[in-house]
Amino acid sequence: MYRFGVVSLFPELVAPVMDFGVVGRAAERGLVALEQVSPRDFTTDRHRTVDDRPYGGGPGMVLKYEPLRDAVRALRARLPQGCREFVLTAQGRPFEQSLARELAAAPGLLLVCGRYEGIDERFTELEVPAELSLGDYVLSGGELAAAVVVDAVTRLLPGVLGDESSHVEDSFTAGLLDCPQYTRPEIADGRQVPEVLVGGDHEAIRRWRLKQALGRTWARRPELLANRPLSDEERQLLAEFTAEQAK
Repeated sequence: MYRFGVVSLFPELVAPVMDFGVVGRAAERGLVALEQVSPRDFTTDRHRTVDDRPYGGGPGMVLKYEPLRDAVRALRARLPQGCREFVLTAQGRPFEQSLARELAAAPGLLLVCGRYEGIDERFTELEVPAELSLGDYVLSGGELAAAVVVDAVTRLLPGVLGDESSHVEDSFTAGLLDCPQYTRPEIADGRQVPEVLVGGDHEAIRRWRLKQALGRTWARRPELLANRPLSDEERQLLAEFTAEQAK
């Protein structure tokens, strides 16, 4: 069983990810589990204070070091040895599919959700130095980001998906966006499914899908192609796609 641990002030924002869809079915089958701990349970004052004003002045509040530290240590003791650990912050390492695969190979994952203006820097210096970000924007806290990471990692675990090839063909798995997908009916509002997909020629379908994936990546996320070496076949298919677009 893969074990997720989340330190959060609002665990109710993370918990629903375990109740629906792929993650929910994995939880029902005992393939994944989620345990959460709140820093408020490790405070010592009657108000259960977890934040305070920043030294040096300025707006907002900062999460205090000690409650976070104690919450992480308590949760860490309940998780398997070798779990990866990250603080979810706007300045962290970008979360990408390649990292999701790395995390799926570990026995578990511990995530710390930031809140308010930030976290006392001593926490990331001394307790959990690795930081993770979903992208170049700011959320109110790390809980929604934690749910995203749980979902992305879970679907890569062995036995989770009904068809093990499903995640192999996902966007970003091969460094490309996914190709267009179609289902019945064959004609919808006058628009027909590409003929190659209903012709039964599996090699032609494979080449069409690869060409479309390359072309879609070239058109929408060209930086992905800039960092990815192309095979001779891929260069040929991409050239065909761009020539078709120029007509």
